[in-house]
Amino acid sequence: MIPFNKPHITGKELEFISDAVACGHISGNGKYTKLCQNLIEEKWGFQKCLLTTSCTDALEMAAILLDIKPGDEVIVPSFTFVSTALAFVRQGANIVFADSRPDHPGIDEYQLEQLITPKTRAIIVVHYAGVAVDMTPLMDVARRYKIPVVEDAAQAIDGYYLTNGQSRVLGSFGVLSAFSFHETKNIQSGEGGMLVINDPSLAKRAEIIWEKGTNRAEFFRGEVNKYGWVDVGSSFLPADTIAAFLYAQLIDLKEIQARRVQLWNHYHQLFTDWSCEQIQLPVIPQFSTNNGHMFYLLFENVHVRQKLIAHLKANGVMAVFHYLPLHLSTYYTDKHDGRSLPNSEKFADRLLRLPLYYDLTFGQQEFIVSLIRAFFSRN
Repeated sequence: MIPFNKPHITGKELEFISDAVACGHISGNGKYTKLCQNLIEEKWGFQKCLLTTSCTDALEMAAILLDIKPGDEVIVPSFTFVSTALAFVRQGANIVFADSRPDHPGIDEYQLEQLITPKTRAIIVVHYAGVAVDMTPLMDVARRYKIPVVEDAAQAIDGYYLTNGQSRVLGSFGVLSAFSFHETKNIQSGEGGMLVINDPSLAKRAEIIWEKGTNRAEFFRGEVNKYGWVDVGSSFLPADTIAAFLYAQLIDLKEIQARRVQLWNHYHQLFTDWSCEQIQLPVIPQFSTNNGHMFYLLFENVHVRQKLIAHLKANGVMAVFHYLPLHLSTYYTDKHDGRSLPNSEKFADRLLRLPLYYDLTFGQQEFIVSLIRAFFSRN
């Protein structure tokens, strides 16, 4: 069986976890938490980052930091994981769903302005498959209306936006950005996430919210002589053993990313050589790099897609579809304003994700593509 995903292990994880245990500080904000945060801040130039137990937690921290209140409107792409919206729903926000681009599952930047009202308090963008949203027009709209942007960069580690001959790392545009280190991501710790704080005025409060609403972190740095409950918050810190696992992944980032992009390119070449008119390949816009997070195909309709999933499974290959658009979800359908979001629905029905993980071999990829070719030759 070729699984859809297989978490990559670098070989250093147990060494670092053992060291974390030997240090005697395995709760949050220990040696390896600091090592990870410092490495990430230095590598990508983020103002401040805080490891969290998940990307969901990072997004929930963002909603608290933006002081989202009941009745506020938050613009969210419909084609995304539930956490993107849920973090703001928990604060009482009304979600205004945005459609995908015609050529890519990411948010349609050029339909954004028409969704803004006097109640709009935040715009959430998702860099789907690690591919950048076109941030120039999006940030122009956000600046003109003075609306903060939050980047859901769960899939976008080490992804870049390209403009005017320069590159800018994803996660550096929004006042806040959230990343995921779930086992399905390029860099992983089983479960885990990170909040990036790009607005220095939010940094102190972010740390307090992260530490259960206390100024505990300041106390341990010797900045205050005692700590107490000073704000809302929760226990958003991961154990230092989780951070130790993550650190082993981060120091091998270059090798991991290179392998995933190599695998992505091999899939793309195999399908390009075949040139099947019944399959659409993923699009990487000129303004985005490719971080090798996901390789997907688009088919004519949901029926073809589902038959192909069954065909692959019968031959030992696990391939999966992705999101149900959130505006059609059981929880939110009666809260949605009724607008049709045709592109989101198109991608939900037609998109199929193929196995892509570090230990996948070229031979396995060629076997997968041969199964797909056989399927279409018979259908």
